[in-house]
Order: sequence, then structure tokens, then C-alpha cells
Amino acid sequence: MRFLSEPTTDLTYSDIFLVPSRSDVTSRLDVDLAADDGTGSTIPLVASNMTAVTGKRMAETMARRGGLAVLPQDVPLPVIRDVTAWIKARHRVLETPVTLSPADTVIDALHLMGKRPHGAVVVVDDAGAVTGVVRAADCDGQDRFASLASVIRHQPPVLDMEELEAGPGAGSAETSLRGLRRAFEAMDAAGTDFAPVHEDGALAGVLTRKGALRSTLYRPLLDDAGALKVAAAVGINGDVAGRAAELLAAGVNVLVLDTAHGHQQKMFDALAAVKGLNPGVPVVAGNVVTAEATRELISAGADIVKVGVGPGAMCTTRMMTAVGRPQFSAVLECSAAARAAGGRVWADGGVRHPRDVALALAAGASQVMIGSWFAGTHESPGDLQVDAGGRQFKESFGMASARAVQNRNQREGAFEKDRKALFEEGISTSRMYLDPSRPGVEDLLDVVTAGLRSSMSYAGAADLAAFRERAVAGIQSAAGYEEGRPVPQSW
Repeated sequence: MRFLSEPTTDLTYSDIFLVPSRSDVTSRLDVDLAADDGTGSTIPLVASNMTAVTGKRMAETMARRGGLAVLPQDVPLPVIRDVTAWIKARHRVLETPVTLSPADTVIDALHLMGKRPHGAVVVVDDAGAVTGVVRAADCDGQDRFASLASVIRHQPPVLDMEELEAGPGAGSAETSLRGLRRAFEAMDAAGTDFAPVHEDGALAGVLTRKGALRSTLYRPLLDDAGALKVAAAVGINGDVAGRAAELLAAGVNVLVLDTAHGHQQKMFDALAAVKGLNPGVPVVAGNVVTAEATRELISAGADIVKVGVGPGAMCTTRMMTAVGRPQFSAVLECSAAARAAGGRVWADGGVRHPRDVALALAAGASQVMIGSWFAGTHESPGDLQVDAGGRQFKESFGMASARAVQNRNQREGAFEKDRKALFEEGISTSRMYLDPSRPGVEDLLDVVTAGLRSSMSYAGAADLAAFRERAVAGIQSAAGYEEGRPVPQSW
């Protein structure tokens, strides 16, 4: 990246704009979004290791579309093992459905519909065969304890896995594209945006029209066995090596050593403990905001350094302590130091628009972590709630907040827990509203990657390495930033 004029102060994303350059990129679809940090990610986006953001549904969906999700450090090991095994067993194309039996009730279906953006429950018999699909409209005016068998009103087409994935020339990318096209056309002809998929007479998953299209644009993030990848966080206290060894044994593909202040001795001790295991997977450490800290963490064994102190939507660190740094400058400096040392950085926090993701990558980050933005989606772990005005939301909270710390310290005695409660930071509860037009994380991935692809094509960059080299940035006033915002209504 080069600047139109060299900055004289630290900057954040809203201070920066990119200017177009001569470009040979003829289409946004011609650019490659794959990260270059050893994770294998085919889109440079990571779902943050926040309890309100990442669970098994988020991790499954992110990996299916080529991105990573990081399971939080507070998750008990038995749960990590179960969740990781569950993610590894998911299909690389088909979505995991919500299923009930014909004898289950309307109220059971209504409680589960919010777990998926498509808002449908697949009704299956004892053998796993599809008997119908129930949606919210089917439940209108029905007794809440009526059986689902009595409210099924329509039967969407049931696709066959063999038709979707096999046929003449089976195994080729062309055949996969043909299968997805056939599935899309079958749903289009039936006037539905959703279809169950059978394999050997039993439900294997579901496909939506958008899902069929997305599978032609995104490449899943897969391990050597062809299973979806997942990352997990490890704290720097306690038995770090033991915890990391258990995560590796469970099949976790990326380890994230996570603490608010990554430039401290405990982090270096934790890195030594983890690298002593010869983990064979990328190790991420953070968070930091300086070149010195980045170099030291990479020298200590980190493959990737997480950059960002205080920019997160749920974080109060800067207001409480004055510690942190404007995120764009932090990423720019730390990424240059990391690449010189043979490592990479993830930009963690502060992104609120697709432009911010593009700026972080242009500044040198290999990937961008997103937290609260993803919390307001169907795939985040929280329960879907409705406010007095009928708007759907989920609760989000910071990982240094009273709520998160209480979960983290639940095994300690009352005295120690209450004493630590005196020093908590972060917002304990915040409403993250679902965007009615983009309620799922895949919807957000679409808009973020579309913006990023356009930004790269403006810069004439066919991949992220070229984007870092070719991006030309300028510094703008607050009025300049405001000028670039759309006007929601006539002036």
C-alpha cells in the first residue's frame, strides 16, 4: 500500500479511503480471496472467539463458505470434542436441517425455526425419510399442541444426492456445477426456495436456492480428510499445554492463544508450551498493536499475530484504561513487521462495513476477525428474541465483561469470583438486531466479499497479495467520510 500523502498521526478505518487504479481485472469474480497464512481459508474472514458469536452452527457455516470460526476458550473440553466431531461430520455443500417427527408439535417447531435463516423444519419418519416441511405460515392459526403431521400443507421437491453429485463424469467440478444448476432449476420450477436432499432414502441435508448459487462461488475450507475445518481458542493461564493437546486430539485445525494483552510473559510461556507439542497446525497469538510485540511473538513461535486492542463494539478498554491504538495504523505497522519476520497478522475488531474489511486487508492483514457484526445472525449461539416493536435480536457481550468472566471463573470459589468481579471490563449485554434483509451469516459473507471483490478490482488486484501492493490510500476528514455514506431518504 502507498499513500497519496504520508500520515502524520495514527488512523482508524473511517480516516482512510482508497483511490481507483488502472485495472486489467475484467470481473469481480476473477479475483482470488484465499488467505496466505497457512490456514487454507478461501475467504479472509474469521468469526471471533466470542461466546455470543461462535458455536457449532457458526463454525459449520463459516467453513462451508471458506472461512474460519474460533470456538471460545471457555467451552469445556467434552463440549469441544463433541462440537468438533459434529462439525467434521457436516456436509461440505448441504446445510444441516432442523428435524422433528410427525408426532412432534407446532410449538416444538416454532421454538426451532429461528435456528436457521430458511425458517423451516423438516419432518422425518423413524427411518429418516422426509414426510414434509413445516414453516411458520403453516403454524398460523393452529393449536400449539397440534401434531406436525396435521399441519403439513405442502411438499417441496425432495432432491436426490446421486443427482446432485453424480452422473456422467462424476467427480468433476463441471458435474458439481451441473448438479447445483439442476437443483436450483428444480426448486425454481416448484416455486420454492428450499428443498430436502435424500441419500439412500434418508435425509442427508437441505439445500436452498441461494445455497446452490453460493456453492458455485465459495470453496469450502477443508482439512486433508475432506472435512470442514475449525479453530479453537486457548487461554494463557492454567495447563495451557494440556488444553492445547486435548484440542489437537479433538481435531482442531488452528489454535488461537488469546488474551487481551498479548505482549506479556505469560503469553511467551504459553507459546513455548504449545510449540513444545509440535502441534502441526497454525498457532495464532494476541492481541497486540505494535511492531515490537509482533516481532517478539513470531520469534517465540506464533505463525499469526492477532492485532487489535480496544476497537471492538463490546470493548470498553480504551475508555477504561486509555490503552489501545487506532486499528488501521496498528494493522499497517504490525503486518509489515510480521511479514518481514515470516509471519502474518489477523486484524481483530473495529469492522462495521465491508469497506473496513477491504482496508484491513489492503493494510496487510491476511484475514479479518469479525465479532459483534456476526452476533446478530441466525447462526450465532444466542437465543432469538423479539423486542416490543417486533424486531428480532440476539444478545451480545464482551469477553472481558462481567457475564463472560463469570462463565470463565465458574469453577472458582465465591470469594475469588467476587474479587475478580471488581476488575471487569466490557459490555455485559447489548442487543444485536438481525437485519431483515440479511439475517444469516451467509448473507453478511455475501455483502462483505462482494465489497472486497469490487475494491480489489478497482485496485487492479487479482489476489490479496496484489491488493496489498497496488492499493493507494488517502486520508480524509470526518466530512469526507460522511460524504461517502448513502442518504436513506431525500434531502
